[in-house]
Amino acid sequence: MSLETKFNLREETVEKLQKLIRYNFDSYEGFQKSAEEIENPHLASLFQDLAHERSAMATELQEYVEWNHEEAEEDGSALGAVHRAWIGIRGKLSDGDAYTVLSEAERGEDAIQEAYEDVLKDIPGSALNDVIQQQYARIKAAHDRIRDLRNHYRGED
Repeated sequence: MSLETKFNLREETVEKLQKLIRYNFDSYEGFQKSAEEIENPHLASLFQDLAHERSAMATELQEYVEWNHEEAEEDGSALGAVHRAWIGIRGKLSDGDAYTVLSEAERGEDAIQEAYEDVLKDIPGSALNDVIQQQYARIKAAHDRIRDLRNHYRGED
């Protein structure tokens, strides 16, 4: 077996990248939906910024997949679509309440954070470990920020 490089990834690594691409697209679309549903303009702006960050992260991973002569994922998952629909329903029922929308955003962040943790465990020592670690750090920081904001808005009308 030859040494894995960023331009010669193992099949398992490419599969894991495809998974992360789907999660990033789900996250992008979830943040877009959250920005639409929330009444608070500062939080809407934050969600837009995080959506753009996730789009850039997906694009970065797509490049590695394509450099390895594979067709990269271009969409999120069915489960992500269900979660976005739920964000819309909860957002409308709560009239864009910050706590409610932030709670759903945190649920989405829990999912993508777990996906990155799983990939890091599944392909230790991969040629893309540094890239995945850097993206994971950004996801963890966003998750913690959303959690802290959710806690801040808990109980406020």
